[in-house]
Amino acid sequence: MKRLICFLLCAILLASCVGCGNVFIAAAWNGGGISQSANGLVVIVQFSSVSSNGGFILVTFVTFEQNGTNTNFPFCGDQRNQFPMNQNVTVNFNPGQPCNQIVSVVVSPH
Repeated sequence: MKRLICFLLCAILLASCVGCGNVFIAAAWNGGGISQSANGLVVIVQFSSVSSNGGFILVTFVTFEQNGTNTNFPFCGDQRNQFPMNQNVTVNFNPGQPCNQIVSVVVSPH
């Protein structure tokens, strides 16, 4: 957020410059998150709470199986309805600690 404010202040200063000619400034901001993805057959879905910053938050743990290997992912909140058992699922998320924020979930036909 500090970078955005600094950028806007610099843009205003440049635009208000007398005799500078035409100034064009464009920018795109994605909120700082870097999306990642995971996919596979949903084999385990567990809903629990984990300790975080002196309190507790709700987390859904999802285990995907892909090519005989199981991988576990923690997603923030109650996401159980997004991950049907024995279905192929692709999830895009922003990584975080102690859990990942879901961007999108796609369930493939079985």
